[in-house]
Amino acid sequence: MCGRYTLTVTLEELMLRFLIGEAGLGDYEPKYNIAPAQMVLAIIHDGEKNRLGELKWGLVPPWADDPKIGSRMLNARSETAAAKPAFREALRRKRCLIPADGFYEWQQQDGAKQPLRVTLKSGAPFAMAGLYETWISPAGEKLSTCTVLTTEPNELMRPIHDRMPVILRPEDEALWLDRGLRDPQRLQPLLRPYPPEEMRAYPVRREVGSVRSQGPACIEPLPD
Repeated sequence: MCGRYTLTVTLEELMLRFLIGEAGLGDYEPKYNIAPAQMVLAIIHDGEKNRLGELKWGLVPPWADDPKIGSRMLNARSETAAAKPAFREALRRKRCLIPADGFYEWQQQDGAKQPLRVTLKSGAPFAMAGLYETWISPAGEKLSTCTVLTTEPNELMRPIHDRMPVILRPEDEALWLDRGLRDPQRLQPLLRPYPPEEMRAYPVRREVGSVRSQGPACIEPLPD
């Protein structure tokens, strides 16, 4: 699964990378250890332009009786999302980009779990394929949430974990956001493992396992 990630670029870099004209995020700051149930940045297309906003990580379907179900909906398997009641309508109508510049995964090493940060070799931000939904409480309060799609691991990730987030190629992002495209079969070719030769993984300190650990030290490589 994808359960922790980073977004450490500036707001200006983010807006330039994803062609966002205005953000309206006065309190933006780099995040070095993004965790489930937090508010995360996501990008949708409103039919005219890309828009950047916040969603709570952990998808709550509109039909849910209890929003706590979101804690079990952090990820959606891309291979089966079209058939799952929690995800199938979102896959057809409510797709988003979840920007990141790295994600964490834990690898078993010498009887302990070593956290690794996985990034593009270029260090550039990328888009994870996401779905979003809006849940309305009995009192009429709205909760907007999201989930990250996952796929089988590429050669880099296979020794680390049996799943990885779907990282969209930049040329596929517009298609993923296209509100007029509602055929899951046409989307399936986008949901494949990212080329391993364009990625790297390096060990980081074990403190990133705590959501309280924040700051640039989280992403510093361990000394050799």
